[in-house]
Amino acid sequence: MTRILLSGCSGRMGQVIAGIAKTRSNIEIVAGYDVKPDSSAGFPVYTDIGKCPVDMDAVIDFSHPAAFDTITGFCQSNKIPLVMATTGLSAEQLTRLSEISIDCAVFRSANMSMGVNLVMELAKKAAAFTEGLFDIEIVEKHHSNKLDAPSGTAISILESINEALSTPKEPIYDRTTRREKRDAGEIGVHSIRGGSIVGEHTVVFAGNDEIIEIKHEALSRNIFAEGALKAAIFISKKKTGLYSMSHIIND
Repeated sequence: MTRILLSGCSGRMGQVIAGIAKTRSNIEIVAGYDVKPDSSAGFPVYTDIGKCPVDMDAVIDFSHPAAFDTITGFCQSNKIPLVMATTGLSAEQLTRLSEISIDCAVFRSANMSMGVNLVMELAKKAAAFTEGLFDIEIVEKHHSNKLDAPSGTAISILESINEALSTPKEPIYDRTTRREKRDAGEIGVHSIRGGSIVGEHTVVFAGNDEIIEIKHEALSRNIFAEGALKAAIFISKKKTGLYSMSHIIND
């Protein structure tokens, strides 16, 4: 049984994770942390994580970047494995995750969906195979309430592709001010916001007389919850180090 403290338990994703965890026999949410107390959660919820006396095997954080220092400090001090699922982290915060991984195991993924991470792996292989022959574009779609653009997942796909290339491509986020032909050394990253789109990412490889598309569409938030729980089970068995979904996929 993997015992989890769920940070951001009162939020939308926190409630999805807690709901799915209730159906599992190998995992239990033993406590929650949130700025808003919730007596209906089915487990004790603390507004001060430092006052949580419950034994746990891992922490899942699906909250807000503002809570980053509190969560990482708690896990580092107590040497508790951390699944950092919160998006929109700054470069400094990402560096901080690497630093604390010396003291406690950290699992970090821009997107907790197994399918999205498989798309990243496939995109890397396709980029290496077609280098110099195909132009590459990334298109991401999300609901109208999403604050950041492009999505963290789109940026991660871009970084994965550039890792596979002998010459990394320059990301172009806006062509409205450019009146010139597309340069072979660029990669377009496009964001669409509207309605209740959960999440869709497409990598387009455009060659002469042929087009290859690698696409993932999220139909519900359950896939992110499933991935976070899977990551928690994985990371609970680690003492230190920085891990990502690729470690699970290639395990």
